[in-house]
This record gives sequence, C-alpha cells and structure tokens, in this order.
Amino acid sequence: MKKLALDVGDKTIGVAVSDGLNITAQGVKTIERVGIRKDAGKVMDYIKEFDCDTVVVGLPKKLDGTDSPQTEKVYEFKAMLENKMKSSGMGDVNIVYYDERLTTVMAERVLIEADVSRKKRKQVIDKQAAVIILQGYLDSIRD
Repeated sequence: MKKLALDVGDKTIGVAVSDGLNITAQGVKTIERVGIRKDAGKVMDYIKEFDCDTVVVGLPKKLDGTDSPQTEKVYEFKAMLENKMKSSGMGDVNIVYYDERLTTVMAERVLIEADVSRKKRKQVIDKQAAVIILQGYLDSIRD
C-alpha cells in the first residue's frame, strides 16, 4: 500500500504520496490551513483517495534535536488526526514521525536549481518538503 507524507506548517500542509511500490515520492497538494479539525479531515480524504496504510508526519526538531514551538503544533495535529481517524474507522492506518530538519532548505535548493520563480516557490515549497520527507522515509524502510 502507498504512504502519504505531511509537512505541517502554520499556514499550509504539504502533501506527498508514494508510488505503489513505495520507491518514489510525488507531490500531491499544498493544503491551505483553515482549522485543525477541517485540516485533519482533508488529510483523511487523501489517505482514502490514495489508499494509504501509513502517514509520515515531518517532525520539525531544532538542529540540536530538541523540540521547537512548531514541534508542539505537529504533535497536536497528529493527535487530532489520530482521533478523527479512529472515530471514522480508519484506526488501522499507521502514523509515524520522520525527522524533517532542513527539508525546507533542501526543497528550496531543489526549486532554485529547477529555476522556479520566487513566487512559484512560495506556492510549492511545502509540497516539495513533503516529497523530501517521504523519500527519506521510503529510503529508510528499504535499507
């Protein structure tokens, strides 16, 4: 089954999905945040649409490995997603964290190298970060 990755930010959530063989990650969408419940519901729609058995949530730790204020928000989002999934009969979907330190920096570099304009980069940076998170996770489970 496929894997779904999330780059959870304050304003947007980047979404990526794996191919059926769990070899590559592709960007899906950047969700505009409207509220934690609705955002979790939208993520659940993607889990169903792509028939995913695992959700990989990027965990934004500080460089020294400690939690940041954003880390706490990601913990809260994961808890909301888990609760909504359990109450909707989707409790069998696994939700895991993946260290996302520097993924946004890497995503920015990829987009700059691809000569994507600053305006366009801003629109797709979180989706690209989700791709990097998912690809890192896929590579780690294959080793």
